[in-house]
Parts: sequence; structure tokens; C-alpha cells
Amino acid sequence: MPIKLDRGDRTLLNHAQGDFPVCSRPFRKLGERMGMSEEEVLSRLRRLVDAGAISRFGPILDAPRLGSERTLVAMHVPPERFEEVANFINSLPSISHNYEREHHLNLWFVISSEDETEIARTLRTIEEKTSLEVLNLPSEEEYFLEVRFQFPVDDAD
Repeated sequence: MPIKLDRGDRTLLNHAQGDFPVCSRPFRKLGERMGMSEEEVLSRLRRLVDAGAISRFGPILDAPRLGSERTLVAMHVPPERFEEVANFINSLPSISHNYEREHHLNLWFVISSEDETEIARTLRTIEEKTSLEVLNLPSEEEYFLEVRFQFPVDDAD
């Protein structure tokens, strides 16, 4: 079922993309820009995440520039084991961005760690615990593409 965004939600989503305040009270500063309280900003963001309107709210860090490593991984998981395998993978602390896809390789996720050895260990653990093969797809080169969605506020409730 679609999630209904009101004028405040749309305004918040427009302002929370890029130029996010870096200070001790960023949600208060963000709220000041929009005429909302810090509590309202936090409440709306929590509700949007809980409802699934946004999958997460947080920074996207450049792992290699921060001295860390990451890799994209794909797997073919039999449909009858999908939830079990996805839950196991999600329980690992180095996993992020876990997605189901309509493809033979139907489970995609990112492993992030401070070193390549830990990534290799995580890949082995997944294969050992699931008895399924992983396809490791480390990036060769990264490109920055900033995408901002503009939510109309004039026609919102």
C-alpha cells in the first residue's frame, strides 16, 4: 500500500537531501530551516523509516578514503531458503544494503570492513553457514552521482 506523505514530510525530505547540517544538534538546525522543531523532525524521520517510505537515514561514507574496504556480493538463494539466508546475512555486523532482486542472482548486499582479510573471512563464513556460493564483485573504480528527489509541496495536504 502506498505511503501518504503530507506537506511536512515532503518539505523534510526535500531539505534532508544534501547540505545536511554538521553540528552538535543537526536535527534542530534542519528543523529551523523548515519551521519545525527538532522533535518533529526526528518523529517524522522515524515514522518514514518505520513505514518503509525511506529505507534508512544516515550518511554514506567513502570507505576506501577512510581506510576501510567494501565489496558488493551477489548470491543465488533458493526461494524456500531466501528468508533464512537473508536473516543470517543481516545478522552479520559488516553487512549493509541487502536487497532481493528478480534474477537468478536474487540476493545482493555490501560487506564493509576495515581490511580485506575480514571481508574474505565474512565471505567464507557465509558460504560455510549457508552452503551457497557467493559472487564477490569488488569495485574497480567509483563514480559519484548525486541524485536529489524534489517532492512537490504545493499540492500536498
